[in-house]
Amino acid sequence: MKTKYTIIVMTASAVLLGITGLLLTFLPEEILHQFDVVVSKPLRFLIEILGALYFGFAMLNWMTRTSIIGGLYNKPISVANFTHFFIAGMALLKGVMADANLPVIIWAMAAVYIIFAICFGIIFYKNPVAEKHPVQKAH
Repeated sequence: MKTKYTIIVMTASAVLLGITGLLLTFLPEEILHQFDVVVSKPLRFLIEILGALYFGFAMLNWMTRTSIIGGLYNKPISVANFTHFFIAGMALLKGVMADANLPVIIWAMAAVYIIFAICFGIIFYKNPVAEKHPVQKAH
């Protein structure tokens, strides 16, 4: 059964990843300048490629948001999302713990990633409950 919880999490992650992907793809230099990073052509290309990756992941989540997900159902999707958000969340958390003076956006990203990691962890380990249909009698 599709649950409201999985639909909300998949939709929210698709929107977040899609917006991030578009920004990274079309505004790489502006984003790098916000973090006081010297822009080089190879770095700009890597940021654009990262944007494509995020946008592709967003499309995957958007297209499967109403599918049955959890337990054995669509396991690759739940594993990929959990892995992405967990590893990135831990890296961000490690960064903000090591340097409390990081920009607020990094703190916000850490919080959002950890929340999504928890949500996708729940989806990954939870088996969706089958819908109960009344038995129909043949006439």
